[in-house]
Amino acid sequence: MGIPVTAEGKRKMQDELEALVQRIPVIAKQIEEAREKGDLRENAEYHAAREDMSMTNARLNELKTKLANSQVVDESQIDTSRVAFGAKVDLQEGKGKAETWFLVGEGEDDPLDNKILTSSPMGQALLGKKLGEVVSVQAPMGTIKYTIKKISY
Repeated sequence: MGIPVTAEGKRKMQDELEALVQRIPVIAKQIEEAREKGDLRENAEYHAAREDMSMTNARLNELKTKLANSQVVDESQIDTSRVAFGAKVDLQEGKGKAETWFLVGEGEDDPLDNKILTSSPMGQALLGKKLGEVVSVQAPMGTIKYTIKKISY
């Protein structure tokens, strides 16, 4: 199976790809205009535009690869008794307050909004688990144990 994504996630990646493709000629023009100003060794505009082009091309290639390997998941076919792609999972660490996490695909992850990739260490630890199970997640500060309090879709 490819990289799981929702239709919305795939659309977001395609929109970003289109925006980057449209940026390429603009950056190329900036490079050309900066080149016409003379000595390239001390031309900050030229070097900034070249770096921008390099970063844009890298992101463009990354998105092309992700889109080529992505597979839109039919969310109606997901086993809702276990944690799977698209799940909203309430986790509790010890006696602490429960936290809600969303397992999402490429293009939809946002750690500030508790949206994590299914391919992330936490996502991988959660996949396939049932309500009440204890999950161990490897984190930089050590192993964290969570109890699954609720699974919804």
